[in-house]
Amino acid sequence: MSIRIRARAVLLDMDGTLVDSTAVVERIWSEWATDHDLASAEVLKVVHGRQGHESMALLLPDRPHRQNLAENQIMLERETAEVEGIVAIAGARALLESIARLPHALVTSAPRQLAWARMTTAGLTMPAVAVTAEDVSASKPDPEGFTAAAATLGVPARTCVAFEDSAAGITAARRAGMRVVGVGRTAAGHRADWTVPDLSGIQISADSLELTITIS
Repeated sequence: MSIRIRARAVLLDMDGTLVDSTAVVERIWSEWATDHDLASAEVLKVVHGRQGHESMALLLPDRPHRQNLAENQIMLERETAEVEGIVAIAGARALLESIARLPHALVTSAPRQLAWARMTTAGLTMPAVAVTAEDVSASKPDPEGFTAAAATLGVPARTCVAFEDSAAGITAARRAGMRVVGVGRTAAGHRADWTVPDLSGIQISADSLELTITIS
């Protein structure tokens, strides 16, 4: 079965959508959980799709914000340096190459340096438009990153299609008024409009001012 979606722009999450960074993220955050006497499984339910300091605020609600920021900076330095095991999601490279001249943007909760490190390690080209942690006042599930990307591209948010994997990311895109293609095995449980196992079955073509996204 083939599904066709009309859109003005494509917005892409990074971790779990374009890049498989699961090994790194789960290793570092599991160590953090142990250091803070928290269950690793419960921590990993929270951290995907969010900025680190916001995850810490949810997990350690009584801790001062400045302490979360300081510890998050240490975590980010580790995540940027430790890239072993990071690979591209199936179909990601071909998809990015096919939309290189079409309206699209990266929307990630990662800082720009971390995003660049992971995209480069996975052999992927950073989109010219990228909304990263430095560009927003609140991370996913807040919709700010997605609405900012749509505004930068000059298109209404409701005409965009977002590709996301996490609960926080899918919620953010839906709050921005966008349709969502959920990527990966866990996306189906987070109210995406459509779900795919990876990006290998996605084709995007342009016709006048609109894009046609085909899921096969």
